[in-house]
Amino acid sequence: MIAFHLPSPRRLAAFSTGVFRADIANHFLPYCQAALTNVTALRHPANGQPCRSARGALQACLATSVDHSSFPESSPGNGVLRQGDDGAATQPVVPLVHPGQAALDTPEASIRLLSEAGPETSRFGKRRKRKRKNPSEAVGPTQGPTQGPLIVVSKPLPRVLLVHTGGTLGMDPSASFAPDADGQNVLKKGTGGSFAGGLQPGDMLSNLRTVVPELSAFANLQLEVAFNRDSCRVGPQDWARLARLLHDNRPHYDAFLIVHGTDTMAYTASALSLMLLGFRKPVVITGSQLPLLNPRSDARQNLIDAVSCATAFFTPPHIYLEEVAVCFGGKLMRGNRTQKVNSTSYQAFDSPTYPALATLGTNVDWDQRFLLEVQGTYRPRFKLDPRVIRIPIVPGSDPRLAYGDLASRGVKGIVLEAFGVGNMPDTADAGWLPWLREQRSKGLQVYLTTQCVIGTLQPELYRSGSIALKMGVEAGPQMTPECAVVKMMQCLKYPDLPMTVPLAGEM
Repeated sequence: MIAFHLPSPRRLAAFSTGVFRADIANHFLPYCQAALTNVTALRHPANGQPCRSARGALQACLATSVDHSSFPESSPGNGVLRQGDDGAATQPVVPLVHPGQAALDTPEASIRLLSEAGPETSRFGKRRKRKRKNPSEAVGPTQGPTQGPLIVVSKPLPRVLLVHTGGTLGMDPSASFAPDADGQNVLKKGTGGSFAGGLQPGDMLSNLRTVVPELSAFANLQLEVAFNRDSCRVGPQDWARLARLLHDNRPHYDAFLIVHGTDTMAYTASALSLMLLGFRKPVVITGSQLPLLNPRSDARQNLIDAVSCATAFFTPPHIYLEEVAVCFGGKLMRGNRTQKVNSTSYQAFDSPTYPALATLGTNVDWDQRFLLEVQGTYRPRFKLDPRVIRIPIVPGSDPRLAYGDLASRGVKGIVLEAFGVGNMPDTADAGWLPWLREQRSKGLQVYLTTQCVIGTLQPELYRSGSIALKMGVEAGPQMTPECAVVKMMQCLKYPDLPMTVPLAGEM
């Protein structure tokens, strides 16, 4: 909370361009600039007529209600003036709460006029006599008798939508966990997938506020339950539902935080990054290895880290995240480059093919070189074709025996995981190349990737890879298998989208 005195019209102009701008956060500065403009101009904000005093102009300006529609819905914190139809900037005005009334409680701003100060009135509204010992002593903005109204400005918090989808974080440890022979809490058999021990969705927000009260210091959180299930059951229909939920709430929130199970978190992150191209607002996905109510849970730290990254624009150094990211185990990673690499460690996720966007320790160390710079307009695409399978090439295996005629069984796309840079067996008995030729002739889409976690894809270096490319098998820069599967699902529905061209920093 920041307090200021507006002593006189003569000093107001310098005050508004100096101390006031330096101390007030950018995203609510326009609320106060309107008041300062009207005071210095000494004109009533409604009719434009000259006011008799600076105090009168300020009070008239403050008494006018805030016009929230004056701010563009896409700007972080709604801190930019909107242009009207005639091109002129629409001037927002600050609300007034007279002395004795409660402060205005809105997420945008809270501004109070604490005193109708005269030379004999203290800032608490009590009349008292006081002699200034030294007539030349300076009166600071929060000390001594006021020479004008005292305005207290409360910094607004960003609005964040917390979307709950289920997962370990929301499980009830008393119903789902029990001590083993060594006294360690382990998951009860049968409860992991059934979610019989899952917290009721209505309990989630109250539990978050109780266990992680620090979240309220970062943002005004609102809870939305998209679904509540084990992430192994989350698929293309759920990704589309989640993407539409984010799309519908895009104008109303500054950032989005998604609680998700760890098993398919990388798939969901990849899907959202491709379905919401140009979204231009932070979408941070997190979860945990232990439930929130477990004493040793990593959920608490992951939630704090995730919301701090999602709202990083509102605190120095004002980093604005414009992509879908996964925050887990002290790292913020690009969502479509993330893979689950450990089933038991608190550092369960990694980004093998792309550097971390931020590392969270005692400080949040951002690497701005690797942040996605969104180009083009926002163009959501919600359709996915789930008829895609992922096939790893196994030495000595025969695809005719293992997979048969996939095209005749309704499969539309294959993500084929080759060896090394894109090599595969080319012997007659293995039959991979003849099988690929047959499936391609029936219209099956094939995208070639590698079983290696790190490295480039260059199938043209080997004979079998070159033959596969001539058949029409696609192979581009390396993608994670999770992202490659989701992208093929999307490309089957939108033929204008090429598999081999990066859309959201996925390759």
